[in-house]
Amino acid sequence: MFTITKAFGSFSVDDLQKAKEFYGETLGLEFSEMPEGLELHISGGTRVFIYPKPDHIPATFTILNFPVDHIEEAVNELTKRGIRFEVYDEGALKTDEKGIFRDGGIKIAWFKDPAGNFLSVLEEGRD
Repeated sequence: MFTITKAFGSFSVDDLQKAKEFYGETLGLEFSEMPEGLELHISGGTRVFIYPKPDHIPATFTILNFPVDHIEEAVNELTKRGIRFEVYDEGALKTDEKGIFRDGGIKIAWFKDPAGNFLSVLEEGRD
């Protein structure tokens, strides 16, 4: 039934204008404006729909992961663009001072969009 359909993800934000600025300008993603929200155009043909929701509650999990070749470069560049990475110093997912988790074959750094939703950059399979 779903083997020939192109599925897409979606999530809510509390301010569509702030989302447009963040995803379009800060992250540099292509998007289309629609009457109901924004459609992000991710490399490889992936689409993600962002819609406004007045009673929005931020996701407590990562809604978008962006694979990168070099996490240090990505974190440095995004930091220059005003993004603040989450730093965790307790529990199983301890990060360094830049916010990069480096334990377990994957390097990952989490940050939030203006609506409080979690996103990440990640580098797989490098030491």
